[in-house]
Amino acid sequence: MIKIRNVYRSFGDKEVLKGVNLTVNRGDTFLLIGRSGAGKTVLLKNIIGLLRPDSGSITIAGEDITQLSRSKLEKVRLQFGLVFQSSALFDFLTIEENVGFFLSQHTALKKAQIRKKVVETLALVGLKGIEDSYPYELSGGMKKRVAIARAIVYNPKIIIYDEPTTGIDPIAVDKIVALIEDLHTRLAITSIVVTHDLDVGLKLADRLAFLLGGKIIFQGDKTDLKNSTDERLKQFLTGSSGGPIKEMEV
Repeated sequence: MIKIRNVYRSFGDKEVLKGVNLTVNRGDTFLLIGRSGAGKTVLLKNIIGLLRPDSGSITIAGEDITQLSRSKLEKVRLQFGLVFQSSALFDFLTIEENVGFFLSQHTALKKAQIRKKVVETLALVGLKGIEDSYPYELSGGMKKRVAIARAIVYNPKIIIYDEPTTGIDPIAVDKIVALIEDLHTRLAITSIVVTHDLDVGLKLADRLAFLLGGKIIFQGDKTDLKNSTDERLKQFLTGSSGGPIKEMEV
């Protein structure tokens, strides 16, 4: 589904991505890990076309998006659903308006049709009867579910979860993990998860990659992870301050 080949991206004199190579298979739940500031967000922005790499290729479903015009790139972006770390709901809009925002802006569906689709999607994430509520009336876990509903309401092929369990209690975390697993199976989608909660990430992941120093230094499944002898990866997974990863390598 996604192939990244030799991607470089700099901001002025700061080189963030230094030849990234990555493959996400169709139907995978793919975990991307790395230290804070390692370039994970920059990589995601390149994958969805918000940034263009300085060099290299990014192929989405067989199409190199680095070669596309703006209008064609917009069509490719419609294949993505995004779940933001902070949920990023509009506080001044109702839950119905939040979840249906994309449909109201980018489709010709009538208001009644959008409401029907929103109600169905909210039911899919375990929320019923909250269409007329506002985000400030919801718990953190409920906001996460609404954010997921907004991401899947237009049937994307790929969903990106950015820290999907940050800021919620352990019971809510377990429910979100179960929901992500259920939606992945039910909707037959490809998922990319970025999280510092390794327990959550490894529970969800089919495959994973470790970004360090602007490069992918590990990529594989959980068996490959278990068998890896890379001391940098071991240090990150155990959270040890002692090891080959130095403070400057962020």
